[in-house]
Amino acid sequence: MAAVVTTSCPDLELIARGKVRDLYRVDEHSLLFVATDRISAFDVIMNNGITNKGKLLTEISVFWFSLLKDVLPNHLITANFDQMPAKVKQYRDQLEGRSMLVKSLRVLPIESIVRGYITGSAWSEYKKKGTVCDIQLPEGMQESQPFPEPLWTPSTKAEIGDHDENIHPNKVPAIIGEKHAAEMARVSVELYTKARNYAAEHGIIIADTKFEFGVDEHDNLYLIDEVLTPDSSRFWPASTYKVGAGQDSFDKQYLRNYLESVGFDKTKGITLPEDVVVQTMAKYQEAYKLLTGKDAQL
Repeated sequence: MAAVVTTSCPDLELIARGKVRDLYRVDEHSLLFVATDRISAFDVIMNNGITNKGKLLTEISVFWFSLLKDVLPNHLITANFDQMPAKVKQYRDQLEGRSMLVKSLRVLPIESIVRGYITGSAWSEYKKKGTVCDIQLPEGMQESQPFPEPLWTPSTKAEIGDHDENIHPNKVPAIIGEKHAAEMARVSVELYTKARNYAAEHGIIIADTKFEFGVDEHDNLYLIDEVLTPDSSRFWPASTYKVGAGQDSFDKQYLRNYLESVGFDKTKGITLPEDVVVQTMAKYQEAYKLLTGKDAQL
């Protein structure tokens, strides 16, 4: 089966194509989030996709939305294709299994990142300045060490092709207002903590993750977009975790490592070899099975 790297639904209004998702307007109250098989790394979309990756991402998001709904309401209306409107069902061959019908909300322009462990760009900044997002941290931390408490490190939301910019938490109120900034900081840590604790019982360390939020006409906050997928999180196998070094992972780090090994210039996508496609998908599937106890329905 070929990877679905783009969708074409003429009877639906295409709002945007992101790095992974195609977003359509269904009516004034609802949108359709379609997870394609596109894959990006270093904010660049690769030329070829990972077959069925979009279906797996959708299953993972639906799983977490259900688990976390007592912490914060989310935008999901249904992921059951048989419950979709008729204008959506006509595109079943493209959309089934990779689509979520969601509430139409005003998106808050902040990437809400929570870090439980020091790794990636956080480790790079810490080695240079002793800070993460300009937040001062204890001296002597080692790579992959857990923070004393989960760290909220927001960033701006960049357009495709641009890079998100990490910002100090005290800059967020000027962007989205005091009320939403405070609520976003609090609930992001609550969501991460519940997910981290669940995953730890199933052999996975969630090193960090990214949440996105929207508000309705009454200014109520909702969890939106994807949630706690291998695209938006770092998942480490607990069985091999060791402080003081980089970790094996179930996420896009495998792809990033490959790209670094071939001298990827981080400006334009390349065509990934078949073994990298297969191994990347295998990592995603393994994470899904550990978390849910079942195989993905792809």
